[in-house]
Amino acid sequence: MKEVQDFYFKKAKKEGYPARSVYKLEEAQQKYHLLKPGNKVLDLGCQPGSWSMYAAKAVGPGGLVVGVDLTSGAIQTKVNSAKFNFLHGDITDELMLDKVREIRGEFDVIISDMAPRTTGNKWSDQQHSLILSRRVLEIALEMLAPQGNFYCKVFEGADFKEYFDTVRRYFKMTKVVKPKSSRNESREVFVLGMGFKKTTQSEE
Repeated sequence: MKEVQDFYFKKAKKEGYPARSVYKLEEAQQKYHLLKPGNKVLDLGCQPGSWSMYAAKAVGPGGLVVGVDLTSGAIQTKVNSAKFNFLHGDITDELMLDKVREIRGEFDVIISDMAPRTTGNKWSDQQHSLILSRRVLEIALEMLAPQGNFYCKVFEGADFKEYFDTVRRYFKMTKVVKPKSSRNESREVFVLGMGFKKTTQSEE
């Protein structure tokens, strides 16, 4: 296991990314093509910046990436990347979302690699992960464009199926993705939703 982790750590360092987590997004991109040139992307929980950097490169100069995180710090995107805006704040705060709306009210893709500060209590950690993931979905229901894509980390465990089934109601295609770059012992998975059905909300 350590050899695998060393591989991704060294690969990220070599390719100029601050964290190995970039490959969890790259694997999904290579298989499902959720990011397209010109897309406008919202990255929730973006620090230390690997996902924002990768997304900005994938959508290119015609695109836009807005990153939000509780932790401040500079994120340097790569050459020939999209415009990048970083907002320092809490996604559970409506005032923070107002700042996002000032930049853009609708996004083609919403991604999140957020995780709670783990306590070692699996049930508690999983419940806190679900709280974050549900918040990401709430934001997506408001800000994701019709036919948009969604990619969000969540810890498997109690109530995961309920969360997945909720996400599935809003997308034409939904999958649980377990990237090869995730640690074997990790309970993290990523819920992928493609083809957002914007009208579903108004039908409820």
